[in-house]
Formats: sequence, C-alpha cells, structure tokens
Amino acid sequence: MTIDLHTHSSVSDGTETPGELVATAAAAGVTVLALTDHDTTAGWDAAAGALPTGMRLVRGAEFSTESDDGHGRTVTAHLLGYLFDPAHPAIVAEQERVRGARRRRVQDMGDRMTADFPDITGDSLLARLAPDSPAGRPHIGRALVELGAVGSVSEAFEHILRKDGPYYVEKDNTPIARAIAMIHDAGGVAVFAHAFARRRGPCVDASVIRELAAAGLDGVEVDHPDHAPEDRAALRALAAETGLLVTGSSDYHGANKATGIAVERTAAAELDKIVERATGVEVLAG
Repeated sequence: MTIDLHTHSSVSDGTETPGELVATAAAAGVTVLALTDHDTTAGWDAAAGALPTGMRLVRGAEFSTESDDGHGRTVTAHLLGYLFDPAHPAIVAEQERVRGARRRRVQDMGDRMTADFPDITGDSLLARLAPDSPAGRPHIGRALVELGAVGSVSEAFEHILRKDGPYYVEKDNTPIARAIAMIHDAGGVAVFAHAFARRRGPCVDASVIRELAAAGLDGVEVDHPDHAPEDRAALRALAAETGLLVTGSSDYHGANKATGIAVERTAAAELDKIVERATGVEVLAG
C-alpha cells in the first residue's frame, strides 16, 4: 500500500479542492489518503464523494497547538487528529474559535503589509477566502505571488512572511495537552506532526515528547520532508523508547509547496494500529 497521512486541500491552505486532491493522490498511486486540513473537517464529505474504487480515506485534521519547548519557552506545535467524531462539542467549539483567530491574524498581517504592498489589505485578504475558512500565511503568500511580488509561496515565507519579519503576527493556538485530550474524547488518535522541523523555527525538546507520550499522545510523524536525517533517527528511537506510533507523510499543499504527494509514507502496520485505536469514525473505502 501507498499511505500518505498528512495532506491539505483548498478548504484550508492547499490549492486543490478535496476532490482534486483525491484525484491527484489516485494518479500518484496512493491507496490510503488522509485529509488533514487545518482546524476544520469541512472537506471530509467532498473527499469521500470523490473516492475512486480501491482508495481508502482517513478523515482527520491538523490542530493548531502550542507547547512548552522543554526549556520554559512556548513554541508552535501541530497535532494531527485522525478518525475523531467531527460533531464532538469540544472539537466543534475549539475549531471554530481557532478559525476565527486565524482570520483575525491574517487581517492584522495584511493591514501591517499595506504600507509596503498597497494592493494588500486585511479586508482584501479575507475577501479571497470562503466564509469560516481557516486562513493562514499561505493565503497571503498566494496573494503576493499573484501580485508578482514573489515567484512562489515558499519565497514569500522566506523573505516576507517569516516569523522574525515585520509583518508577522502570532497565532492563538490550543495547548497541545488539551488538544490531545479533545481528540481522545472524540474517539480519535493524536499524532505530533513534524515535531523536529527545525527549518520552520524553534521546536520542542525530546523530553516534551516523552512527557506527552506518558500523558496519552499516540504517535509522532517521523518521515516528513522538513525533517533532517539525524532528526528522523532521533524521533524513531524516541518512538521505540516510548511506544509511540510512527507515521510518514508528505504534508502536501498542492502548488503552495514544491513537495509532491506521497513522497513520505506510513507503514501499513502503523496505519492498522491507528485504525484499531480509533472509535470516532471509520476509514472510508471507495
């Protein structure tokens, strides 16, 4: 099987609709696809409706969280939730809250940029989005590409939207331990996404992952395009030490990133463990 457990559609910050994402995955030979849009489950039904025969869909989401880094500082963390009940009240309420915070953040960043990029304002950025969309920096990056200010969304992140840049605004995230508990209460499985993606900014220490594993974290995303070989090895050893599940995923965003779908994959045995633990919703088959 070819299993990719971390992808995004245009419902969040990818460039393909859920149906187009499924088609891209099928063309690449993916047999098990997880749709994990940021802080929303709004793309699940469309993806399910587009499933071709022979493909399975793992319904999920990427939760915007924050964590102590192990040295007394707070850092951004991302948590993949799989096969949880999307109607669970705590999930519904927190995803709605975070989506609202995301939109306010994009508006604030847009307003900061207006002096240097007159065609960008907070209101103009929000006007590009569907109502209740979980807005993010990739949406600003796409606007900059269309204006000709940069050649790619990746270039926008590197030179304009970087965390230490003049336009950056922090997100209002969910404490990671709380997010893990919410996912579990909704019958889902919680996996720490790209935990050691150092090129993105400060990361948690290994000690934090040990603590989260003891508190109920189910797994860690080891094979990810932003993980260096030595960090993959460290995470794999940490997973073996703590009993965490190990996943591999592309974190595919369509044209917003150069990474192709299924360039990183999850072993079938690890997927089986995720499915065995989940009680929220089932894997769907085309």
